[in-house]
Amino acid sequence: MICWREAGEADLASVLALLSDDRRDADPKPMTPERALALWREMAAQGVTRLIVGTDDAGQVVATYQLSILTGLSLAAPRRAQIEAVRVAAGLRGQGIGAALMADAEARARAAGAVVMQLTTHVSRSRAHAFYERLGFTRSHFGYKRKLD
Repeated sequence: MICWREAGEADLASVLALLSDDRRDADPKPMTPERALALWREMAAQGVTRLIVGTDDAGQVVATYQLSILTGLSLAAPRRAQIEAVRVAAGLRGQGIGAALMADAEARARAAGAVVMQLTTHVSRSRAHAFYERLGFTRSHFGYKRKLD
């Protein structure tokens, strides 16, 4: 059984290991433990985004995601939940952890008053697309990305 909780400083190395398993977007600045800690502290201070970890029975971090609660005016949806950086340890995929992760995210989103859950995923991740569609997500937007140097 996976236990979901907000991450603490002690979890950052495990989260970085899960995130580094995905090499699609190489970071020009290496994510050192010091940089990760500074970014995590900044994220926590802003109060918009929460870093969540899932731990197994031995207390090991085996999954993670970021949940941001966004308040806006458009589309009659004043509160949206944005899910990002969804990761499950490679050796544990296909065991229901991802579905449990998304259920936890939905519960947190609802508790925060969100009326819409949204996410983006890389166009190359066809297995992830099928997973999200099985959970009831629909392809509703066409997105763009531009790096700000």
